[in-house]
Amino acid sequence: MSVTAQALDVVYGRSAAGVRARLERPADGGWQVMSHAETDCDGKIYDWIDDRLEQGAYRIVFDSDSYFASLGMSAAYPEVAVLFRVQDEADTCQIQVLLAPFSYSMYFGTRG
Repeated sequence: MSVTAQALDVVYGRSAAGVRARLERPADGGWQVMSHAETDCDGKIYDWIDDRLEQGAYRIVFDSDSYFASLGMSAAYPEVAVLFRVQDEADTCQIQVLLAPFSYSMYFGTRG
């Protein structure tokens, strides 16, 4: 399975460019970082598209604190973590987060 991600800024109604994120998997009772990336001008991360993931649990952690600080705002949630499970290694996983300083929402989808 490959992974793509997108962050949207609901305060300004636009893509959230420059949001740092990391892809992790469980390891030794904690989380092991597999990759770091940053959203592009469309709020998307394609850097992980070539990373083939095996079946199992993963998470993407978005650094919402730094993003909102760069806009002169503080955030109630310093990080937004999206946990998901890879069930079919042939699919593409699509994760989307909608970020606001005091709330967030997420979407998870796959396509074969």
